[in-house]
Amino acid sequence: MPLRRKLTVLALLAVIGVMTTLVSYSVTLYRLFCEVTGANGTTQRVASDDATVSARKVTVFFDTNVAPGMPWRFIPLQRKIVTHLGEQTPVFFEAQNISDRPIVGHATFNVTPSKAGIYFKKIECFCFTEERLDPHQTVQMPVVFFVDPKIATDPDARDVDQITLSYTFFPSARPKGAEDLSRFTTGPANPELGGRLFAQNCSACHELDRAKVGPPLASVIGRTAGTVPGYPYSPALARSGIVWTPATLEKWLAGPQADVPGALMPMAIANPVERRDIIAYLQSLPRTSSAAAPEAKPPG
Repeated sequence: MPLRRKLTVLALLAVIGVMTTLVSYSVTLYRLFCEVTGANGTTQRVASDDATVSARKVTVFFDTNVAPGMPWRFIPLQRKIVTHLGEQTPVFFEAQNISDRPIVGHATFNVTPSKAGIYFKKIECFCFTEERLDPHQTVQMPVVFFVDPKIATDPDARDVDQITLSYTFFPSARPKGAEDLSRFTTGPANPELGGRLFAQNCSACHELDRAKVGPPLASVIGRTAGTVPGYPYSPALARSGIVWTPATLEKWLAGPQADVPGALMPMAIANPVERRDIIAYLQSLPRTSSAAAPEAKPPG
């Protein structure tokens, strides 16, 4: 074969090889492109939140789906949440494998409107890895995100005040080496996440170092219920004799009025993972002296 023809054949083979490689990696390359640019509402992954919290608020809605034939139940544990721009916000989702065999899934995700994608930043998410769920197992999974305040300075996106975060779980194409979703339920408590959950769920009524609607909680572990000086507890709680430990707090937070009939605290925390992490946060706090009570009647 003449040299020129050989060179032509080699060049064509090289082109075919490059094209084959591009096709093989096109999905991965497209996903990376979307993650960098926010195209198609693809959210961003970051290690931490270094943004300044803004006074402006945004409402985030949550939407969940499973692919046809995927035997999972998958729901958000909150339909929407209102958060400040730049504020680290934890939310939870629940997944259940309703089949008789372990299944590995992978969650795809995006936000709408799509122009908000580049500003929607996730610190922690089950969607980062392949996830394994055992037969009939149910888990609660956290997602920690914030919406970058820079969205308010983008002429094309500054009008956005509502965002929908959507997930769809598919059977995994690469199940080998998948993470076990049970780590979110049975793994060690996360006091850092618990602090954010405390701010989200408890801070309307409780401060750490002073009484508010409820008593101060900085030194609650080891304290006997109803004993902060001057605080107007409900008679039922004051007579209960409960000593606050992780176990007694777990029971109390799961249902205050069921735990202490006659208690007035109206709020329970249904998610056991949230309770676990909030209690871990309270355990991590240094002990302080109790504060005086407010004039308002307490809830419990």
